[in-house]
Amino acid sequence: MSPAAPLPDATGPVPLLLVNAAQVVTCAGPPHARRGAAMADAGVREGVGVALCDGRVVAVEPEDQLRRRHPGAIEVDCQRGVVAPGFVDAHTHAFFGAPRVAEHELRATGVPYLEIARQGGGIHSSVRDLRARSTAELVARTVPRLARLAAGGVTTVEIKSGYGLSVDEELRSLRGIAQVAAQVPMHVVPTCLGAHEVPLEHRDAPGGRAAWLRLLCEELYPVVARERLAAFVDVFCEPGVFTVAEARQLLVAGAGLGMRAKLHADELHDGGGAALAAELAAVSADHLAAISPEGVRALAEAPTVATLLPATMLFLDRRQAPARALVDAGCAVALATDLNPGTAPLQSFPLLLTLAVSSLRLSASEAWVAATVNGAAALGLAGETGQLAPGFRADVAVHAVDDYRALPYWFGERLCVMAWAGGRPCHPWASALASAGTAPPPAARP
Repeated sequence: MSPAAPLPDATGPVPLLLVNAAQVVTCAGPPHARRGAAMADAGVREGVGVALCDGRVVAVEPEDQLRRRHPGAIEVDCQRGVVAPGFVDAHTHAFFGAPRVAEHELRATGVPYLEIARQGGGIHSSVRDLRARSTAELVARTVPRLARLAAGGVTTVEIKSGYGLSVDEELRSLRGIAQVAAQVPMHVVPTCLGAHEVPLEHRDAPGGRAAWLRLLCEELYPVVARERLAAFVDVFCEPGVFTVAEARQLLVAGAGLGMRAKLHADELHDGGGAALAAELAAVSADHLAAISPEGVRALAEAPTVATLLPATMLFLDRRQAPARALVDAGCAVALATDLNPGTAPLQSFPLLLTLAVSSLRLSASEAWVAATVNGAAALGLAGETGQLAPGFRADVAVHAVDDYRALPYWFGERLCVMAWAGGRPCHPWASALASAGTAPPPAARP
């Protein structure tokens, strides 16, 4: 089957068989994150195909067995490519208006990120921009970004609020993210990041900081929980933003309303965020470029997933997170784009695998596990997606390489040629936007 041809649907009762694959990366195993040495096994198999039916993976078996078990099934020729779980992008800020291109140049001339923020740039620049745009425009700008992610094999994506920074604007953002989710075939996981910053209107007012914390806990979070607008509460725990004590207050308040904790932790400085994430058994602690050895040990002993965002540190020209130390200590490590308008304008997930191998010093197997099953665990979805194993959601991508190690090797290439999200064709949707000029088309095999 040509990658450009329409893909058959795998949500109904007629099985779909993915055959003629050079390799199948299964990441199969227990329905939880892989930790430490267990990340070294991505479950790569040869001589097998994958059966999908009713939106689920049915079997990963030799092709002759699949054909005997499923007579009359529809076959898809994978043309000696690599079949793998769809990538799980567990940390994005994809719901925004304009990119912040000027800040890239400012940082290049030596202006620090936090200084740009103090001057009214950074997050606050995106806040002003978002507040000035209609929800319809924000949704229309976000959907093509997800199409670009899908064109790289992403089938599950988390999207945070955080550029509204008022109760009404945060709620509008989360409702807008719900509109995005209704328009795309990917699985979208919303997160409430009202604690992205202290709004400028509260920052300098007497008692304004405490007032914003009360608004988050007493007004924003209850509505988010009641309307089920977000699965998680997140806080930017960083010196100069929110303290450990403030982050604990906010995350405990969210947990009391049924929303699980995520945390921006120790990105630029060691502020104790990783230890707090471990203390609260947060689903994930993200960034971690400045994590201390004590923070590494805390995460190794907690169920929390360490989600690393290497594109952000590349873009900021800062030290990368100590991925090797985290894995060697027994932590569960995931990868995510951090797609956002200021510090990570990345819409090509496979580039993360290159960074994981070349900059974070992970093996190719560890990178694949971090991008799939551990990304799912970072969203509380390790029992649903991230594996090609019977019963898991049919989130599958086919890449035009004949060796799983080649995807991180051919960095910058777009090699995903087919994808399904929950059995629904995903890549043709991305390609349709590509043909309209809003998303790049997939590349051929190099």
